[in-house]
Amino acid sequence: MIIPASFNFPHTAKLLSLSFVVFAAWFTGTTLLPARYPALAATGVLVLFGNLNVAIPFLLDMFRIPADTYQLFLATGVVNARFGTLLSAVHTVTMGLLGTCAAVGIVRLDARKLLRFAAITAVLAVATVGSTRVFVSRFVNPAYDKDKVLAGMQALRDRGRAQVYRTAAPPLTSFSGTVLDRVRSRGTLRVGYFDDSLPYAFTNGSGELVGFDIEMALQLARDLGVKLELVAASRRILEEGLDPSTCDLVMSGAAVTADRAVQVLFSAPYLDETLAFLVPDHERTRFSSWDDIRSARGLRVGVIRAPYYLQKVDAELPGVEIVPIEEPAQMFQPRSPPLDAIMLTAERGSAYTLLHPEYSVAVPKPRVAKVPLAYVIAGRDAALASVVNTWIDLKRKDGTIDELFGHWILGRDAARRQRRWSVVDDVLKWR
Repeated sequence: MIIPASFNFPHTAKLLSLSFVVFAAWFTGTTLLPARYPALAATGVLVLFGNLNVAIPFLLDMFRIPADTYQLFLATGVVNARFGTLLSAVHTVTMGLLGTCAAVGIVRLDARKLLRFAAITAVLAVATVGSTRVFVSRFVNPAYDKDKVLAGMQALRDRGRAQVYRTAAPPLTSFSGTVLDRVRSRGTLRVGYFDDSLPYAFTNGSGELVGFDIEMALQLARDLGVKLELVAASRRILEEGLDPSTCDLVMSGAAVTADRAVQVLFSAPYLDETLAFLVPDHERTRFSSWDDIRSARGLRVGVIRAPYYLQKVDAELPGVEIVPIEEPAQMFQPRSPPLDAIMLTAERGSAYTLLHPEYSVAVPKPRVAKVPLAYVIAGRDAALASVVNTWIDLKRKDGTIDELFGHWILGRDAARRQRRWSVVDDVLKWR
C-alpha cells in the first residue's frame, strides 16, 4: 500500500526539475533573486502534483522567464528523462523501505548519522552545482543568437540585382502615357519600400536590403524583362497617394484598408496576415481570448497610428486605453505606465519576437481577424495594376509566394546549414 500511495506525491526526479527554472533564469539573463527561491520551492511542490510539462511553463511565466526556454527543457528531456527514471525508481524503493520499517517499528533515528549524511549531501550538492556551473560557463554559450539568425537572412534564390537608393532618388521624368508605358520605355522598374517593414523589407547584418517583398520585386523585374531600382518610400503615401514621379509601385507589406483605398490604388491581395497582440511572455494567455481581453481592467494597448486599426481596437475593445504608435521602432521604448500589449499581425510579431525574446505573439480566439496585403500602384494606373494582378495570380499558382512565405515568415532555411563532421568525409576521405 505504501508504494502505490507514494505515486500520488511528486517524486525526487520531479522536484529536481525545479533546478531548470533557476538555470533558465541564468541562461536568459533574467533576474531571479535567492529571496524568491522559497516561493519557487513552495509553488513548485504544489504544481508538480500535476503534469511536469504543464508545471514548467507555469513556473517560467510566474517568474517572468522567457517562455522559449521551455523548448530547451523539452530538448534536454531526452537525456534528463533517463536520469529521472533512475531517480524515481530509487525514490520509490526508498519510500517503500522506509514506510515499511516505520510501520513495523524498526526505524531507529541516529542524530549523528543524520548529521553526517546531511553534511555529506551538502558537500556533494555544492561540488556538483559548482562544477556544473564552471562547465556550463566555459563550454555553453548562453548568448541569445536568434536575432543573429534574422540579421543573417538572405534571399532564398538569386533573382537578380537591383540599384538601391537608401535616401532620395532622382525623380522620374514626366510622361504622357501610362506608368506601364514608362516602365517599358525606360527598361527599368522602380519599386518603393518601407525600411521598417520587417520581415517584408529590412536591412540584414551585412547591410543588404532583403525581405519577402524585396525578393518579390526582384522576381517581378525579372519576369517583366527589365532592370530594378529600389527606393525608400514614406508611409505617408498610404494617406496622401503615390506620386508617379517617386516610383512605379510600392512593394512593402502594405495593409489594405478602406480609408487607404480612397487615396491609392491597390493591387490584388497577395497575402493575408492574422491580427494578433505582441505581449510579454507571461501575459500571453491573458490575450488568448477576446472575452478575456474585454473583461480585463485598465489595459493599455499600443496601436500603429492608422485609422483602420485604431477603429478596429476601439470597436472590439471599448474599455481599453489606446496608445497610438507612430512607427514600429517606438513599440519597445520604455513608457510610464507601460504598455500591456501591442496590436500587430502574427507574421510581423513573430519576427519581432526574435529580436525581443521576452515577448510572445497571442492570437485571440475564437474569431480570427485577417488583414490583406497588397501592392500600391503609382498614379492609380489601371494598366500596371492589371499586369501586377495577373503576375500575383501566377506567382500564387507556381508556388513562389508559398515558398517565400515559408522562408521569410515561417523561417524555413533561415540559418545556413553547416556541414557536419563525418567519418566518411573527414577521416576516410571517401568523398
